[in-house]
Amino acid sequence: MSDIKEPGFKSSELFARLAEVLEAYTPEEKAKELKKTNGIFEMQIKGASGEVKTWTIDMKKEGKVVKGKPAPKPDVTIIAGDELFLDLAEGRTNGQKAFMTGKLKTKGNMMLATKLDAVLKTAQGELKAKL
Repeated sequence: MSDIKEPGFKSSELFARLAEVLEAYTPEEKAKELKKTNGIFEMQIKGASGEVKTWTIDMKKEGKVVKGKPAPKPDVTIIAGDELFLDLAEGRTNGQKAFMTGKLKTKGNMMLATKLDAVLKTAQGELKAKL
């Protein structure tokens, strides 16, 4: 999953781990997760240097993570700083508060954005169980 990692972006490690977990799913597990989530997430992450990189989490058709913009139009775009995204993914920051204070921005289906938390937590839980 080195093609997903990006030097200087701590959150790229999280995207790489999520990609590994999704890749390890059985076809039945993947189908269940796709049905439950049914969305394509475009993640625009701003690094410490100010550079913005994009990752796509496809939980609608393929159940995979790729670096770069989505081929089909995303259902929701989430814009956040690298540290903030990690804090959100690990539960150290409340997404609603981050959104209300302008630290986290979304475009598109905002209700779908709330499902991303479950995707990340499922992947982290399965990753921890394997360790």
